Amino acid sequence: MKKITIAIDGFSSTGKSTLAKQLAQYLRYIYVDSGAMYRAVALFVLQNELINGYELKTFNLIGKLHLIKVTFKYNEALEISEVYLNDINVNEAVRSMEVSNVVSIISTVPEVRQQMVSIQQQMGSEKGIVMDGRDIGTVVFPNAELKLFMTASVDTRAKRRYDELVLKDSKLSIHSVLDNIKSRDFLDSTRKESPLFKADDAIEIDNSNLSKKEQFDLVVKLVNTKLNA
Repeated sequence: MKKITIAIDGFSSTGKSTLAKQLAQYLRYIYVDSGAMYRAVALFVLQNELINGYELKTFNLIGKLHLIKVTFKYNEALEISEVYLNDINVNEAVRSMEVSNVVSIISTVPEVRQQMVSIQQQMGSEKGIVMDGRDIGTVVFPNAELKLFMTASVDTRAKRRYDELVLKDSKLSIHSVLDNIKSRDFLDSTRKESPLFKADDAIEIDNSNLSKKEQFDLVVKLVNTKLNA
C-alpha cells in the first residue's frame, strides 16, 4: 500500500501533536516524537557520563554523536510508536526525572539538532511518517507529500491553554497565558534558526471553530486524496 510523509507545523496550542498522534494511529504510521528523540540523546549522555551535574561535556558528546541511533517502532498491542536508542526500547526510560533535568541542556547543542534532523530525514525517506513541530515542512521534510499548517486565533489558543493549565494552578490568569502565547508566537516567527512560517505548498487549517473530530475528518480527506493520487 502506498505510504506518504505528513508534516504538521503551526503555532503553539493549535493541537498539532494531538492531530499527529491521531493520524499515526489511524494510518498505522510512525509518529515521530522529536522531544523523545532529544530525550534519547540525554539518556545516552547520562549512560556515558558525559555530564557532571549541569555541566555538559559538549566536545565529548559531539565526538560520540555517530554512535547514537534513534528510531521509532509501532507497537501494535499498545497502538503507539515507541522510541528506541541503539535498538533498545527506552520509551519509559526517557521519561525519567533524571532525563528531564538535563534534556534542555542537550537540545541547545547545534550539532545535536543537526544529527536529529538528519535522522528524522532518513525516517521520512521510508515514508509512513507523521511529525509535528515548527519547521517540519520547511526544513525537516521539505518534500513531504502532505504539509499542514495549523493556526487559530490567539484568543482561542490562550483559552485552550488556560483550560489545560488552570487545573494544575488555580491562581493562573487568562491574561498571563495570553501574553505567553503572544510571546511564543513572536519568538517562533523571528528566531534566526528555522523560524516558523507556512511552506508555500502547505495547506492552512484554522481550527478556531473546529472540534477535534471535525478537524480529524477534514485531514483524513486530505490524506486520502494524496494516497489516491
